[in-house]
Amino acid sequence: MADELLSILLVEDDEVDVMNVQRAFRKNNIANPLVVANNGVEALRILREANSRQHAKFKVVILDLNMPKMGGIEFLQEVRADPVLKPLNVFVMTTSNEESDKVAAYNLNIAGYILKPLSFDSFVQAISVLNHFWQLCERP
Repeated sequence: MADELLSILLVEDDEVDVMNVQRAFRKNNIANPLVVANNGVEALRILREANSRQHAKFKVVILDLNMPKMGGIEFLQEVRADPVLKPLNVFVMTTSNEESDKVAAYNLNIAGYILKPLSFDSFVQAISVLNHFWQLCERP
């Protein structure tokens, strides 16, 4: 596995959840750069610009489903239809416990579906598990 740090894209419109993820990164001593997009439209722009400039290519996305402008499922459909973005590892982190959302997300090849924790300790634990995952995975 390469020693380079992966850039992580967090697609989240709730400022409190963004701050919780950032704090959880710090609490877990995660040095990976975390870039925040407030909706799916902004996330697609960031991903496509990064790939077109051949810098800081993202490999991991943490995605909320319920967002303005472009929700998570629509974002996933766009990503999976784009040959350059299709290989992204996308983890859904959402408050939606709807079976239909879970099925739709897994049908779009997500790496995992995490219900947003209610406590900060749960956020720290969830981010720790994700960190271990992306450290263990071999990438081309």
